[in-house]
Amino acid sequence: MMSGLVLLWLAAVPLPCEDLAREAQQLTELTSREPEALDDAYLEALESRWEGLPLRSPEDKTPEERARTAARRLQGVCTQLEEARNAPAALPRTDGARLQEILSRPEFAHARQRQGDVLQRLLTLAAAWLEDLLQTRQAQSFATSTRTVVLGLGFAVVLFAVLRLRHWRRGAVRRGEEPGTDTRAEALRLDLPGEHLARARAVMRTQPREAIREGLLALLSSLEEKRLARPDRVKTNRELVGELPGRGASTQLTGEVERLVRWYDRAFYSLEPVPPEDASRFVDEVERLHQGLAGAAA
Repeated sequence: MMSGLVLLWLAAVPLPCEDLAREAQQLTELTSREPEALDDAYLEALESRWEGLPLRSPEDKTPEERARTAARRLQGVCTQLEEARNAPAALPRTDGARLQEILSRPEFAHARQRQGDVLQRLLTLAAAWLEDLLQTRQAQSFATSTRTVVLGLGFAVVLFAVLRLRHWRRGAVRRGEEPGTDTRAEALRLDLPGEHLARARAVMRTQPREAIREGLLALLSSLEEKRLARPDRVKTNRELVGELPGRGASTQLTGEVERLVRWYDRAFYSLEPVPPEDASRFVDEVERLHQGLAGAAA
């Protein structure tokens, strides 16, 4: 039924058969001079000029085969239509039957195999299947079960979070700590400069890197005692040095502190082992600076 309507339409459309010779010559020239130009885009444009007449075949692989198929189909259609116009008495059957006979010939074997129609039918079938599926009881059951699973997962996540919080609070109580206290602040609280220097001397031979760290803590403690630095643990050592002039430190003191901080960075963050002699000299320098600050205050 569908193919008969298509054939009737092709018969009713005035095809440009007067341009057949020019089209055939152009196909021949393209095949000889520019075969790569004879692609699907060119043939699609040619089909459009001939009112949608199918001029391509899936079996054609080379430009020569495409050109022969297009020329053969153009010639066949124009010949049949010319015969139909010249012999009207020989058409006792309907136009649809006559066109059906034309397109049933070998050169039009794939005329009804249009990819667009196949894709459209597949999309229509898929849409109909989805519509039927959404209207069934199975689909409603699936939606209900999905909501149940999602709610169950949400409840499990909340329960897990509550259990983890309870475990953390119990652990804090067992350690004798109040929940919510910041133990890191206690760990970062500096002792007196003398205490840090004493710890540095104690580990000088066994842990020179730790001795340098205690020496730097003694330096920071000395500066905080003289209110030349704030007990702000989020600032880097270089930022602390940059604030010294604004807090009343002399240029000489600022330069000395900057030198010790750079010494500490090179030694503490180096991948090489820290010699005990270097650690000892660093601690001595920090101690002399601390004594100088104490003498200036006195």
